[in-house]
Amino acid sequence: MSSGSWTTIESDPGVFTELIELFGTKGVQVEEIYSLDRETLNGVAPVYGLIFLFKWNQESKKRKAADEDNPDVFFASQVVNNACATQALLSILLNRPEIELGDELTKFKQFTADFSPDMKGLAISNCESIRNAHNSFARPEPFAMEDPRSASPDQDVYHFISYLPVAGHLYELDGLQKGPINHGECTSEDWLDKVCPVIMQRIEQYSQNEIRFNLLALIKNRMDTYTAKLEALEKKRAELGAVKKEGTSMEVDGENTSSDPALLKEVDQEVAVVKEQMALEREKRSKWRDENIRRKHNYIPFLFNFLKILAEKKQLKSLIEKAQQLQQS
Repeated sequence: MSSGSWTTIESDPGVFTELIELFGTKGVQVEEIYSLDRETLNGVAPVYGLIFLFKWNQESKKRKAADEDNPDVFFASQVVNNACATQALLSILLNRPEIELGDELTKFKQFTADFSPDMKGLAISNCESIRNAHNSFARPEPFAMEDPRSASPDQDVYHFISYLPVAGHLYELDGLQKGPINHGECTSEDWLDKVCPVIMQRIEQYSQNEIRFNLLALIKNRMDTYTAKLEALEKKRAELGAVKKEGTSMEVDGENTSSDPALLKEVDQEVAVVKEQMALEREKRSKWRDENIRRKHNYIPFLFNFLKILAEKKQLKSLIEKAQQLQQS
């Protein structure tokens, strides 16, 4: 891969979460969403934004009129191939002030604040730290291609875009459009209700046989959420334990209570549930780390040596012929 090129990024929550961490951003992660029903979305709340992956075609260009020159929205045009995954992620991170961006992205946002969309896109493509984080997921190639080929006309091309609320409106941020697309007014409480039909309408534009869509949600770091919840429960349990020991009554969470064993048992059960959720989250994070290590590992030397050994044992030619026969049958 040449120094200025960008690799394709897999639509995977573990990949996007590590990418966020490489940016230096804290307190958020990415989760995959399998259903657009409210119960599923409430299960990962708060949701800062959604990243939608779909197969791009000429019809994808025909969108609502872009809301150009909107000072409330950070919008960057996509000026290089394969950068849409990182741009979709940045579109959410740089438009949600409650997210702790870290030094790198904070400086980048300040530096590009007055840039046009095209200049912001160029700034992203030329930002070495952002490009290096993105390209850390590049698969090793046996041969360096100085001029990577663009997709052929019959090859499927996929594209990432973002949906999020900004300044009381629901926006679609697509770096291939002229500007952010305004889908109407919303609040921080109802924007998920309003974005679901927008995404469904987009999906319905494709044939019924097309199922290659993916939806990711940028959410609050779940370990942070569980840790805060556990601390609150343990504090409540300690207060209830003190009440039981002293045989007095006191106010816990706004309720006057005496040494109630049933209430103490209920808190113990909630603590057990949260601890189990934390264990599952740690297990998932460990799995993400292992998968990302495998994605980045260079298997090419092993494969070359393996083929060399097969050739030395005069087994390679027969295996190739067998594979060709299977392919033709």
